Formats: sequence, C-alpha cells, structure tokens
Amino acid sequence: QVQLVESGGGLVQAGGSLRLSCAASGNIARIDAMDWYRQAPGKQRELVAGITFRGSTNYADSVKGRFTISRDNGKNTVYLQMDSLKPEDTAVYYCHTIIVPPWGARRDYWGQGTQVTVSS
Repeated sequence: QVQLVESGGGLVQAGGSLRLSCAASGNIARIDAMDWYRQAPGKQRELVAGITFRGSTNYADSVKGRFTISRDNGKNTVYLQMDSLKPEDTAVYYCHTIIVPPWGARRDYWGQGTQVTVSS
C-alpha cells in the first residue's frame, strides 16, 4: 500500500506565498511523475504543475513564473512553492503520483487534498 500525505495549505492574502508538500510512503521502488492538481468550486480539476523523476517540469500557463514545483527523491516528497498568490488560485490542491512498486504494475495515487484560500 502507498499513502500520500499533503500539508501546507491555508489562508493567505493576495500577493502572499504558501508551500505545499506531499510525502509518499509505503511499498515504493520508484516514483515517476509527481504532479499537483487543483479544483475550484464548480470547476473541473486541472493540472497545475508536474515534475518527472529526472526533474523536468511543466506548468499551467496561469501559474508560470509564480509557482515552482520541486521534488526530493530521497524523501519521496514533492513540493509546490506558490508565490504572488491571487484570489483565483483558491482551490483544493491535490498531489498526484505514478508509483512503481517493488513488485507488480505501476499505478497512480492521489492525496487527500489541501485547501488553499487567497483573500483579496
């Protein structure tokens, strides 16, 4: 079994910063992609940022230049540094990973979600 534990959400004023963390634990041989998604009320879940095992990154246009995704492969943890936050960044943020177990097929996992609220 694999568990993903997210932390770092909260309430912040516009222009402020937050750092999200997502730590994976359990039967893990390797973690391939690690991503952050978000879902605002009444909207579909969208990809915010992703990072491959080797560190290649991609970002949604709406967060480019403001958010930075990184990972620590030794700690099986992915981070999302969010700067210059805007009210439209308000959403529940979900960690998503593709994990290769010591045996069996790779599969994806989702975190429980963490609320980010940006006040104007």
